[in-house]
Amino acid sequence: MSTRILAVSSVVLSFACFTGCEKPVQPLPIKSIEKNYDRPLPPGEFALRKVTDPAEYPNFADAWYRAKGLGLREAVQHSIDYLKAPSSRAYFPVGPITHENAMASLTRFLEVLDASNSPEMLDELIRENFDVYMSVGCDDEGTVLFTGYYSPIFNGSLTRTEEFRYPLYKLPAGLQKDATGNVVGGPWSSREEIERERLLEGEELVWLGDRFEAYVVSVQGSGFIRLPDGRRYEVGYAGNNGHDYTPIGKMLVEDDKIDRHRISLATMIRHFQQYPQDMDEYLHQNKRYIFFRESSGGPYGCLGRPVTPGHSIATDKDIFPRGCLTFVDTFVPDDSGRKKQRFRHFMLDQDRGAAIRAPGRCDLYIGVGDKAGRRAGYTYHEGKLYYLFAKGGDRPTESYAKASSR
Repeated sequence: MSTRILAVSSVVLSFACFTGCEKPVQPLPIKSIEKNYDRPLPPGEFALRKVTDPAEYPNFADAWYRAKGLGLREAVQHSIDYLKAPSSRAYFPVGPITHENAMASLTRFLEVLDASNSPEMLDELIRENFDVYMSVGCDDEGTVLFTGYYSPIFNGSLTRTEEFRYPLYKLPAGLQKDATGNVVGGPWSSREEIERERLLEGEELVWLGDRFEAYVVSVQGSGFIRLPDGRRYEVGYAGNNGHDYTPIGKMLVEDDKIDRHRISLATMIRHFQQYPQDMDEYLHQNKRYIFFRESSGGPYGCLGRPVTPGHSIATDKDIFPRGCLTFVDTFVPDDSGRKKQRFRHFMLDQDRGAAIRAPGRCDLYIGVGDKAGRRAGYTYHEGKLYYLFAKGGDRPTESYAKASSR
């Protein structure tokens, strides 16, 4: 992963949400038979299926009011900026989706937004100007589990103190990366070696007060640190040690340390507070380690561009096209977590998560801080994930030309 904001999925076996409050946040129950949302995509298959019957399209009109706001346009522009970078071409094509089609789809979408003066017109123009694809989901029927993630703010210090003694490290001087960010010559030292042998002593960037919180940041790749004087210090991704990520939440469930229906970052924090002797056993099984630099302007997603609350999603970047326009159709909780409401909105695929490794999983970015953390913790519901690609490459359809002159 190139960059990944300090953000945590609210669900189950890989990593889950940190609520920022004392009581555990429980996700809304899914009233269906248990499914394997982490079912991997079969080798050689495309994660998206074209929807050939327009009657099966979602209702795009429902997203009109929110789509006309500035947040969505900013998110689209972040994706356009990413696709303008020559390095983005290395990740295309994805199935039939070319780099040119991805870029044309974003610019066409902004034109459609400008031409839409009603929810009905937006729906009409989307249907006439875009091909609609749907994630195959966890069951080949399009079922996707939507969870929430956010950017927590942890307490820390730029110098070591009695309270803050768990470091985040800078990129090692001897670690070299190739053009794609991979470690030259294979994996560097593992997490256990870095910690036990103090390989990076003197290269600390910032210190945290809790070992597991430092672990969370070193897994996710960026975040916000609240310094003793009240300032917010931002750390960003500088590189990783080249090892694969291993989810420890799954291990805790398999070892009956935490019930699978209660697994979350909050319950994991409490577990390690109660049983600190378990940390070496579990944390060191995840050999992957991320290094940091001082950052600003974030939070950032894996595209190296900012992510936007309510307008950015995280998916498996090995199977979905980066930066592309999506439409999410699911349910999300209100601030209390007691009621759910329909969520039909355009969003941009701008991030990835270590726990998001399948076509049946998607994370919605909620925002920064404790309030966003609480909402992320409640976000847990099935739905559909669609991708929109401009018809005819970068040529507007006849219906769009007519509508734009109305």
